[in-house]
Amino acid sequence: MQTLFTERKKRGLLRSGLGMVADNKRYILWFWLLNLTLAEFGTYSFSKSAHAILDHSLQSDRLLHRFDITVMTERFVGPEFGSMAAMEVPTVCFAFLFFLATALFLPGVFQGYASTYRLPREDFFRACGRNLWRFIRLMIVAGLVMGIVAGALFGISTALVKKAGESTYEMLGFEVQLAGLAVIFLIMTVLRIWFDLAEADIVLNDQRAVRKSMGAGLRLLVRGLRRLLASYVVAAIIAGIILVGGLLAWMKLVAPTNVLGAFIASQLTLLLLLIPRFWQRGVAVSYWRQAMTMTVPEVAAQPIELQPVAISPAPEPAPAIPNLPPPEPES
Repeated sequence: MQTLFTERKKRGLLRSGLGMVADNKRYILWFWLLNLTLAEFGTYSFSKSAHAILDHSLQSDRLLHRFDITVMTERFVGPEFGSMAAMEVPTVCFAFLFFLATALFLPGVFQGYASTYRLPREDFFRACGRNLWRFIRLMIVAGLVMGIVAGALFGISTALVKKAGESTYEMLGFEVQLAGLAVIFLIMTVLRIWFDLAEADIVLNDQRAVRKSMGAGLRLLVRGLRRLLASYVVAAIIAGIILVGGLLAWMKLVAPTNVLGAFIASQLTLLLLLIPRFWQRGVAVSYWRQAMTMTVPEVAAQPIELQPVAISPAPEPAPAIPNLPPPEPES
């Protein structure tokens, strides 16, 4: 066990995190199946209403061979389509259910990544149940913090772009907008690293107090910000490449009438997009183990010098006393 952990430590964060993902590929498949199942239930009402309208409309042919936003809008805002509010309710409910499922199963994923052996099913679900309420609390705090920070950053960016639009340089507004988006991306990535480290600390340190794990995650973030941010950005860039590649393959290789091909292309893209996110969690676990595991320093063996021991000579035996004849009795 110690040998495998030492080998992962030598790989670096990216390679070590990717190794954890490769050793636990089943987690990605489970989350993909969970997402697909809940999405099917969440969009059932919308799909049923769309089939009832588009299957009996000649205008649907304009959506079959190419996307026509005008036809799409006319079909969906018409009274025959039904109430959009009634379709949004199951979508919101199943989205919330996916949030709960994520909070339930992620602790087992962290525990599996930190294990140097295939985590048994009993240990996986034991970790899930023990950390469920802790993860829910942490996700609520993360949502509040990231929402407030994102709102403030976008507000500042909008104000700067508006101010730059008053300049005589026409491209200044666009450049300020791109720079603002890049800064927002980096800051939000730093926040994600912070809460990923806190999640790892909750599970691997069996920490009941969420605030202590948040403090530990913040200290680890400050200590290894450069390495962690670089690893997360690399994973995010790979996710962007997967997304663009999947969309291009869908557009260029799949015919508009090929429903099965479109389903396979979209779901394969979504499945591959899960890899960078789980890769980032593997990076967080790898860094947590490197920073928090206590290592015992090796002490070089010192040669033992044998001091000569003085051996005193054996005492000489006492001289033998001769046997004298018994004295003669007096007459």
